[in-house]
Amino acid sequence: MSFRTRLLILISLVVCLTAALVTGIAVARMRSAYETLDNERTAALVAQFRKEFQRRGVEVVQKVAAIAKADSVMQLAIALSHPESELSLYVEEAAGLAAMNNLDFLELMDGSGVILSSAHWPARFGYRAEWILQSPDWNLEGYFLKSEELPDETVLALVAVRMISAGDKKLYVAGGCRLGKEFLSSLVLQKGVRVLLYPNLTPEFSAQELIMDSKVVNEPEKLRPLIEQVMGSSAEASRTVAWNDGHETVHAIPLLGRDSTLLGMFLVGSSRQELLRLINKITLTGIIAAAAGILLGIALSYWVSLRITHPVKELVVGARRVAQGSWDARVNVSSRDEIGELAGAFNTMTQQLIDQRDRLVQAERVAAWRELARRLAHELKNPLFPLQITIENLQRAKERAPEQFEEVFRESTGTFLAQLSNLKSIVGRFSDFAKMPQPQIETVDLNELIRGTVQLFDAQFNAPDRPAIETDLNLDAGLSSIQADPEQIRRALQNLLLNAVDAMPQGGTITLRTHKEKDAILLEISDTGQGLTKEECSRLFTPYYTTKQHGTGLGLAIVQSVISDHGAKISVESEPGQGTTFRIKFSSR
Repeated sequence: MSFRTRLLILISLVVCLTAALVTGIAVARMRSAYETLDNERTAALVAQFRKEFQRRGVEVVQKVAAIAKADSVMQLAIALSHPESELSLYVEEAAGLAAMNNLDFLELMDGSGVILSSAHWPARFGYRAEWILQSPDWNLEGYFLKSEELPDETVLALVAVRMISAGDKKLYVAGGCRLGKEFLSSLVLQKGVRVLLYPNLTPEFSAQELIMDSKVVNEPEKLRPLIEQVMGSSAEASRTVAWNDGHETVHAIPLLGRDSTLLGMFLVGSSRQELLRLINKITLTGIIAAAAGILLGIALSYWVSLRITHPVKELVVGARRVAQGSWDARVNVSSRDEIGELAGAFNTMTQQLIDQRDRLVQAERVAAWRELARRLAHELKNPLFPLQITIENLQRAKERAPEQFEEVFRESTGTFLAQLSNLKSIVGRFSDFAKMPQPQIETVDLNELIRGTVQLFDAQFNAPDRPAIETDLNLDAGLSSIQADPEQIRRALQNLLLNAVDAMPQGGTITLRTHKEKDAILLEISDTGQGLTKEECSRLFTPYYTTKQHGTGLGLAIVQSVISDHGAKISVESEPGQGTTFRIKFSSR
């Protein structure tokens, strides 16, 4: 993944996370503000309901008190004190009084609770209302909520009771107004808010009892959980209801009767559509901001990457040139930032590398000449000593025994010629190492070259005077050709095979394996010989170093020189008693 791509991904992530964080905070704060506002609207509406409830209750108390003082009611009270009075004459009295005082309900009852006149249900004349006997003095009490029976239904009513005494007789005046749609219509509602009334007149939830100011309640069953919750606890509760046309938070306030019985509920519904619209707007704004930020990030990452990656690419190119051997590579970066400092450090490093290389080359040359002189002196010392002895013998024979000089001369000349031949051989080997020719590159089938070289050693592998050596050729059939000098590669293979043979005096197996490895072709030559120590492996390619008794130490040095001239690499892996493996890696390009 390129730096530009990583920078783009980083900027995009930062922009998206920032937009998501800001959007989330904005939504959370807006939701909190909306909940606060919703609670305030609900509290205000509940307060308005209670105020209107109280106002109407006080109004009912005043009207009932006024009716209790009316002349016709006083006459009825007096008539109760006379047993011979005809009470049926007052059956319709309540209806007229209720209409005159704008009351929905009015009943006149004697001291035992028998209904003498009912405005809302005249047929109840003569029925007994037991509830009227629950208070010792109704004149000390105010209004209260009560379920009121009608001929075809039962409704909620705000009721007040007043008592009139006439002698030892009592007359009760019970009047009230209905709590229903008309009451809900009197409330002032804000936009997105609605109110409902649920009279709790049955032991189980009844959708038909829900009352709304002017509309029919759609999907009433969705309010069942909230209403049943209040029915079970008689405490305020709230719940978010998912309607088909949106969501709504509904608060339920219990309405209790005189004996703290749950008679109904006042429901306040606050629509959440406005909140959802605001959330959608904020979310859309966040998405747009994130998209714009990503586009800006693309442009910014492109601009930044141009300013950063261009000098970095120059550094990469310079580093590759140094890796390829061009130690005089320089990077031209004019910026004064960290990249410029890096470029300056790179240029300083390459200059130091050149200086160190020159010093190292000089030191290596001195060391090579010293090693060459040491090795050459060692090699020449062996044949020179016999030559010196031979000449000294000739001198002594000439001086002390002239008659034997001819015989000594003949013997000495043989020795002399043999040592001269040895000197010539030594000089030839050093000359061959010094005059390694440049490789003549051509297309070479490495597998065929290996097979041909191995065939040359068949006689040596199966020599009758020593244990046999087996060969195992594991050559990749799909191997591509390489560019190489076949004669030099064959000579290197011969040296490696000879080393393998010398390492297995008791016989063994030589394995030659080729295979493709990424952009390279790998050749492995393994033997099952006695192996080498780590120190021997580290010095194995050093000129004149040998682990053999009669070796010159130039064979593997020549192999390494040939492999290096072909741009390839050779390495060795060995452990004592575990055999040795030489690996040559050729470039397949």
